[in-house]
Amino acid sequence: MQVSCRLSKLVAVAALLACAGTAYAQDGFAGLDTPARSYVQDAGAFMLAANETEVASGKSAAASSVATKPEYEPPLLTGSNAHMYLGLATIVAAGLTAVTAPGENEGALPANYKRDTNGTHAHLAKTTVALAAATIATGLWTHWDDFHLEDGIADPDNLHVLLGVTGAALMAYATNKSAKSAVPVSHAGLAELGALGMVAAIKLTW
Repeated sequence: MQVSCRLSKLVAVAALLACAGTAYAQDGFAGLDTPARSYVQDAGAFMLAANETEVASGKSAAASSVATKPEYEPPLLTGSNAHMYLGLATIVAAGLTAVTAPGENEGALPANYKRDTNGTHAHLAKTTVALAAATIATGLWTHWDDFHLEDGIADPDNLHVLLGVTGAALMAYATNKSAKSAVPVSHAGLAELGALGMVAAIKLTW
């Protein structure tokens, strides 16, 4: 009887120890699992926070680069500017040509008279014609789309082209007429009329 009572007590103690061990093992695993899960969660939160910081810093860097971007400055030399400068240079050269014109007598000339076709006046006249041609070329290149026949002659752009081309043609004709003649010929009026035509063309679009 006593043996069976002791045996039953041992069995009860063993059962209690087994239950306690099982409970302890579950608690231990739970304790080990919780920090790992919290660490993973913390790591995810840390990664999210890091990404948000990088995105924010990227946005701020982009905003600062946009804010510090300098304003656009057009180049000094463009096709339109070259056309304008060449037109003004043509007018200056035409004025210098008129000022340096020699006082040639178109009446009776001596038998041994020889015209000076390589003087300052002649060189300036040729320079004026070359500048006028360059002005027309750059104008056609940069402002071709501004010329429309359907807008009529009264359109400022059309008048600019008409007066400029006519003025350049008159100056070229006057220069050629004088250069090919062995005697003084009247050409100043045509050249001055051409120069005035180019001045009017520039004034229309100034």
